[in-house]
Amino acid sequence: MALTIVQDNCTVCGACEFECPNAAIRFEDDTYIIDAEMCTECKGHFDLPQCAEVCPVPDTCVPA
Repeated sequence: MALTIVQDNCTVCGACEFECPNAAIRFEDDTYIIDAEMCTECKGHFDLPQCAEVCPVPDTCVPA
């Protein structure tokens, strides 16, 4: 399973990109996206997905 970024909620702050232990988040076409093939929801690294933890807007990084 992977997370996705709800584009309508995203403020393009960039906090998520630097917290991802798998480098699965990148800036593309003026927004951030999560590469589903690289996203592990931080399993093996953290108890909770770090993008969702650091995002200032609730319900922006959500299960796909």
